[in-house]
Amino acid sequence: MPRIIGLTGNIACGKTAVGYMLLELGAEKYIDADAVVHKLYQAGQPIAIKVGEVFGAAAIAPDGSVDRKALGDIVFHDAEAMRRLEAIVHPAVGVALLSELATVSSSGIAIIDAVKLLEGGSGAFCQSKWLVVCTEEQQLSRLMARNAFSEAEARARILAQPSVASRLSLVDEVVDNSGTLEDTRRQVSAAFERFCERFH
Repeated sequence: MPRIIGLTGNIACGKTAVGYMLLELGAEKYIDADAVVHKLYQAGQPIAIKVGEVFGAAAIAPDGSVDRKALGDIVFHDAEAMRRLEAIVHPAVGVALLSELATVSSSGIAIIDAVKLLEGGSGAFCQSKWLVVCTEEQQLSRLMARNAFSEAEARARILAQPSVASRLSLVDEVVDNSGTLEDTRRQVSAAFERFCERFH
């Protein structure tokens, strides 16, 4: 089994940027749990079918895949709906992550990037858990720019995320991504060095 760093943090905090920095520093593979979910949501996949059964035709696009925006509009305003969705998706994501990790060499380092790393079970695979944070204003502006959300849509998604304070005691490293890219790179480099030293 490779050594694994789990990256988490709320939506639009810059986890992907940190993941790519880790690849530059020598990690072998970066696995984006959101991309894994995207595959599970494709037409004909058991998860897509189950989402349709639980959330109705409104959550399914005309091609049979999950309509992520429509599903988001349902679950980001309803905590109980979010719990139902997670009960469907998390076990399947765990299985998919294990098959991705099987492609990494035993001496390699893999990165799992998952918003619900600490809540969804994928944190159990990780030797080190890192939390990426930034200001709420930055999250808001990045989300609106990246996803073309209105301010209300962006705020609903931010409010649906776990609180940063509640997660600080559950992680090994915190990367503050609210400064310059260079600031972030320095923190990531130092944290990666500490991680590698543990295995020498």
